[in-house]
Amino acid sequence: MTQERFISLVRAEQEPLRRFLLALCGGDAALADDIAQNALVRAYVASGSFLGMSKFSTWLLRIAYNCFIDYCRKARPEQTSVDDAMDIPASDFSDSAFRYQHLYRAMNRLPEKEKTAISLFYFEDLSIKEIAAIMGIPQGTVKYHLSMGRTHLKQHIQL
Repeated sequence: MTQERFISLVRAEQEPLRRFLLALCGGDAALADDIAQNALVRAYVASGSFLGMSKFSTWLLRIAYNCFIDYCRKARPEQTSVDDAMDIPASDFSDSAFRYQHLYRAMNRLPEKEKTAISLFYFEDLSIKEIAAIMGIPQGTVKYHLSMGRTHLKQHIQL
């Protein structure tokens, strides 16, 4: 893949990538941007391995998801779970310019896999199949995480 082609594809996916990471990071725009930058560097380095067997957006979001997981593991090495690493009140670091703070706080209370599935399905309008490819899990498991995520979100929003 040429550098020009890569830049063109990234420009088309820049906003969805940022929205996805912003949701995963509980509204922390600076952290989302840092992880996005790391993901884009990794994607550029690996761009020669992109064979077009999936959509570029799926491939890029998978890299971004892996960068988020890596961040969670490094951020709190004493934690045994990525889900526990994101158990920080969103109000402590949320992007104040974002008007859906209540939703961010509720989403930040979800387990990481539920939060990811909900973000990709509702914010990025991806199919179950694409989400399964990004998360590296079976489609049935994605459906389970979506179902549980909706249930948990409803509970957290009603509090």
